Amino acid sequence: MKSELNYVTYQTFPAKTANSLQTITNIKYLIRNGIKVNLYFPMREKESSDSLSEIQNFYQINESFEVFGLKHKLPHGKIKIFKKYAFQFSHYIWSRKTIKKYFHNKTENYIFTRSDWIAYFAAKKGNKVIFECHQRSRTRDFVISRIGNLQNVTIVFLNENLRDSYPSINNSLVLHNGVDHELFDTQNLEKRKSIVFVGSLSRFNTSRGLPDFIKTYNEEKLYKSYNLEIVGGNQEEIKELKILINDLKITNYVTLHGYLQRKSAIGIISKCSIGLLINSDENQHSTKYTSPLKYFEYLYGGLFVIASDYPSHRSLPFNKMISFFNLKDKNSLSNALQNLPNTNLEKNYLKEITVDKRVKKIIELFD
Repeated sequence: MKSELNYVTYQTFPAKTANSLQTITNIKYLIRNGIKVNLYFPMREKESSDSLSEIQNFYQINESFEVFGLKHKLPHGKIKIFKKYAFQFSHYIWSRKTIKKYFHNKTENYIFTRSDWIAYFAAKKGNKVIFECHQRSRTRDFVISRIGNLQNVTIVFLNENLRDSYPSINNSLVLHNGVDHELFDTQNLEKRKSIVFVGSLSRFNTSRGLPDFIKTYNEEKLYKSYNLEIVGGNQEEIKELKILINDLKITNYVTLHGYLQRKSAIGIISKCSIGLLINSDENQHSTKYTSPLKYFEYLYGGLFVIASDYPSHRSLPFNKMISFFNLKDKNSLSNALQNLPNTNLEKNYLKEITVDKRVKKIIELFD
């Protein structure tokens, strides 16, 4: 079995994004399962660092791996106009140069990536590629049409809807996100009657919908039964929510924790009783293809789950544990809270939603 993996990504580290957290958590458990990992990424932000100790401290891990922070003298992150085009151009050029320099005609390499152009150039050079596909885009459709059925490529889709949108791909599997179970206290903690949301307050430069949720929470007087706790957000987003909460006169019922490191965020989750999944309906990724990391954390923490009624949420594993709502329908949120499942996920299923279990399935792809 191949025991070394090159994790090559156009993400940068350290970063507060769920995507960067997922990458580092995958690496943590790959190492735990005996795989040597080399991480390659661009130094494209002022905060970027290729110091292993800084990455370990930021993500609160102890595992050691090789870190290659590569030069990035390209427009993305440096210009304020035409950002979309700057990203695409920079991503393409950086990926092509990186593969040419480090992975040219090395067919013994295993490359794991969620970058379209890394996958494309690595596959064309004969490397064995595991391409993790999280959403659709025109670039991704093009790349998958060119490399999707090559024998040296396996595509890992985030959910069934996403895989079904590429019906001609044969060498693939579906792996939802998972939870880092080691962050949870195995002791039974006393739960408070709180609804908790954890994560970024916006996605793709669009609000996830927390303001509308808070307005409905107030209109339906749900504060009489549940407090609301929100973990995440930048200073400007938190400021805007504070203004809204003050205007609605519900400051005694809503707590804004701001951004917290993982262990602290998990501590909040573990003490709440209901986890919230919510997204804007303006983006196809949110409505069809997402597999939220926070969902698995809610389940592992013993929370009930309420979620906006999208196909992506209905395709989640153990979706019978979810009570769905639509904020556009009157009393839908109240009804969702009144119709929560009457049981938590059975303990013998908890190991099925861990990153460790997910990584073991990825390792099975090594030939």
